[in-house]
Amino acid sequence: MENARPPWARRCLGPAWERWLSAPPGPGHDRPVARLPWLSTLAVTVFVTVGSGFAAHQQPDRAPLDAFGRALLVGGAVLLLFRHRAPRTVALGTAAATAAYLAAGYPYGPVFLTLALGAFAALVAGHRAVAWCALGGVWATHLLVTHWLYRWLPPPHDGPAPWGDELFVTAWVVAVVALSELVRVRREQLAKARAERAAAERRRADEERLRIARELHDVLAHSISVINVQAGVGLALLDQDPEQARTALTTIKAASKEALGEVRQVLDTLRTRGAAPRSPAPGLDRLAELTEQARHAGLAVDVTTEGTPRPLPPGTDLAAFRIVQEALTNIVRHSGSRAARLRLRYVPGELEIRVDDDGPATSTAGEPAGGGNGLVGMRERAAALGGTVEAGPRPDGGFRVRSRIPLPDDAAEGAPATMSPAPTPEPAPTPDQKSTPAPEPAPTPEPAPDPEPTPDQKSAPATEEES
Repeated sequence: MENARPPWARRCLGPAWERWLSAPPGPGHDRPVARLPWLSTLAVTVFVTVGSGFAAHQQPDRAPLDAFGRALLVGGAVLLLFRHRAPRTVALGTAAATAAYLAAGYPYGPVFLTLALGAFAALVAGHRAVAWCALGGVWATHLLVTHWLYRWLPPPHDGPAPWGDELFVTAWVVAVVALSELVRVRREQLAKARAERAAAERRRADEERLRIARELHDVLAHSISVINVQAGVGLALLDQDPEQARTALTTIKAASKEALGEVRQVLDTLRTRGAAPRSPAPGLDRLAELTEQARHAGLAVDVTTEGTPRPLPPGTDLAAFRIVQEALTNIVRHSGSRAARLRLRYVPGELEIRVDDDGPATSTAGEPAGGGNGLVGMRERAAALGGTVEAGPRPDGGFRVRSRIPLPDDAAEGAPATMSPAPTPEPAPTPDQKSTPAPEPAPTPEPAPDPEPTPDQKSAPATEEES
């Protein structure tokens, strides 16, 4: 929307015109209080008064321009000083001054400029009715004065004006209205584009804020849960089994170090705007580390993979890892079970993740069994990729988290491509090569009297194959 104007117009009119067009159309659109246009009003006042003086010399049949006439010119021009703050008052005031000027029989001239600018300001601000009333009132006054009331109004001995002059007045009014409506529409378009752009920026900021909140929650919730469990183990065994307490402290150190690293990665992303993170985001390739951390926290995880694993896009890989991480963290924090079952199922176009535990839940009465923000974060991650997350108690007891994440077509089609080297098409020609030497002993049975070389030849290839 900002570049809808042709380049030549932007170059000729300059940035000041662009800023003026970009201003909100009126007070109802949160328009800031505008500064008084002193310079432009002064220029219009000088032009109207000086131009009307020159016009008076060219129209000797009109009433001479006296002090009252000049006061009307100056008063109508000075009103334009407030055209941005009170456009309706200015439109009606300039119309009244112009109508009085015409009724007094003063010479035609730049007096119509003040009326045009007043009506223009009202139309651009959205006050169509006031602008039309101002223009229509001056037009009606002109008709009455030039065709009926001229007998009783100055100048003396004035006759009726030709009706053809009204065509010029009509064209002038239409031009003012058309230009005003064009500028008003343009301002509304720019205001709408500006509002949409601001809304898009706010939406992007909110999405980024939620993404960072999810990352920090997943990292800190998992690591602090492991640290909490291991700290309890270390305190309980500090006197009875110092070696086991040392192991718990080692786990705490490793979990805290990993948490600090991931938090630092998130903060680096915030500091360096637009730059890619220096370390890769976690994915399912780190599933072994995750299950090892859960094992140190006292949770044994049985991992089952169905289907053929395939490379996942970075966003999908990160979301799958975080969903598994949050599900295991909820089991550590909110379940009395010390065993969990994780199933990854790869099907064409979809990855299914299922995490089960046998319970029972150890949450307090007012706390949800699966955690609060964790489940919301899992659902938001899956929904961002077009997937779903279902979490709730199983009919036979325990708790289940199931997520379905759609995979892009190229990932689904890439699986057979990665499987193509596995069937080893090269060994297929090897039997063919073995079959080709097989017919050679058949056509060369002439040296049949020598039976000993034949086993030697057979034993020699056998040793080559063994080597």
